[in-house]
Amino acid sequence: MSVSRNVTYNLIGSVLPVLLALVTVPVYLHLVGSDRYGVLAIAWLLLGYFGLFDLGLGRATTYSIAALKDADPQERADVFWTAIFTNIAMGVVGGLVLWAAADFFFDQVFKVDPRLRPEILASVPLLALAVPIATLNGVLTGALMGRERFLEINTVSVLSTSLFQIFPIIVAFVWGPNLSQLLAAAVAARAIGIAALWWRCHVSITHGQRHRFVRAQARELLGYGGWVTITGLFGPILVILDRFAIGAVLGATAVTIYTLPFQLAQRITMFPQAMVSALFPKLPTASVEERSALGDKAVRVLLAAISLPILGMIYALHPFLDFWVGTEIGPQSSDVGTLIVLGYWANAFAIVPYSWMQGAGRPDLVTKVLLAQIPPYLALLYFGMKEFGLIGCAAVFAFRCSVDFMMMWWAARRNFRPVPLIATVGAPLLAGVILSNWLSYREPLWWLSGLVLAVVVALQCWRIAPPELIEKARTLLQARFPRLARKAR
Repeated sequence: MSVSRNVTYNLIGSVLPVLLALVTVPVYLHLVGSDRYGVLAIAWLLLGYFGLFDLGLGRATTYSIAALKDADPQERADVFWTAIFTNIAMGVVGGLVLWAAADFFFDQVFKVDPRLRPEILASVPLLALAVPIATLNGVLTGALMGRERFLEINTVSVLSTSLFQIFPIIVAFVWGPNLSQLLAAAVAARAIGIAALWWRCHVSITHGQRHRFVRAQARELLGYGGWVTITGLFGPILVILDRFAIGAVLGATAVTIYTLPFQLAQRITMFPQAMVSALFPKLPTASVEERSALGDKAVRVLLAAISLPILGMIYALHPFLDFWVGTEIGPQSSDVGTLIVLGYWANAFAIVPYSWMQGAGRPDLVTKVLLAQIPPYLALLYFGMKEFGLIGCAAVFAFRCSVDFMMMWWAARRNFRPVPLIATVGAPLLAGVILSNWLSYREPLWWLSGLVLAVVVALQCWRIAPPELIEKARTLLQARFPRLARKAR
């Protein structure tokens, strides 16, 4: 199956839940309030972080099954069942550890209305129950990804994510905003997704094969997954530490102000993730030259495809958040949000060397790069929050994302070749952050500055885009608007 078709499936699977979230988040805020929403945001961060008890088996399963593309079906089934048995055991352990950690954090550290604290603590066991469900999701998805079943993966993902957003809203509307009931509804939605993934794995991988745990296979999976696990242990620290620090120092409302634009900005990674996910199953069997060519082209495609929409997102953030969540939270969120958007734009390019190294069987390099970033990031985050509050946190995050790309690319390729290319587009995007925050969207100059920067970014993207991408765009243009396409030529 073609990479472009798989990328399309991945994009659709990522975009549809986002569109649903645009509708559900304001409803969430109205039904549960900003304090409870902040608690739920921290709860999902904890759950995501404790997904590290997956032990990297999701990615290792993808790598191993992709490498066994033409092997005997029983070999692929052995990989699957070995990963599943190991994963379930570690998911249970992870749930118990999260139970203790979340109980301590919400009881002793997190700043929240004291009347809400008993409700939070009562919901912690449900959060712990979600850990083995989350880790199992990684292995099931990884197995299907290794077989390049992207249509099935994304169909289930859209179903599960939609239910994950809708079920708690129904519960809040019918029975009220009790956190235990909200979490129970969310866990039930994830369980439905797991059942659907399990069925597709049975059809694609395990049907007619024996259920075997193979020790040698477990060692191989854990050897690869061990480095991915360490990455999973420390990597999320670089992404979620800012919100934990904000919750501990500034309180739940500040977490909500910061989280709203952060969740929107995270969607920037949809396209790069969609692209590298489609490419990853091909990397284990590719030569060094083929992997290098794919990496170079991927950076150019990303730069050309996402930069102009990112500028649009930077400028649209202020009016959108004012409309979406109101003028009480919107202006505060949009000020920090533009910096977070810029950071995620830089982070999009780091995904390419990240996947390149894992696909080449060198997940250790990814881990070493992330470990090197943590001490300076902690120091800068402390300084930024102490001196500048939420704006300081966002600025430090954006800076760290830029450094992350350069370090990842150096580790993978031993050069900084794409950096000047990316900087030529990054400069007008940074100007957009400054101008969109400085000017009011009610002023004509705000619109004029956005238009000028859009022209600059568009010209740069056209210059950078690979010839194949330009030709594909021209073909699509000609097919949809034949008269306009003839004039463009």
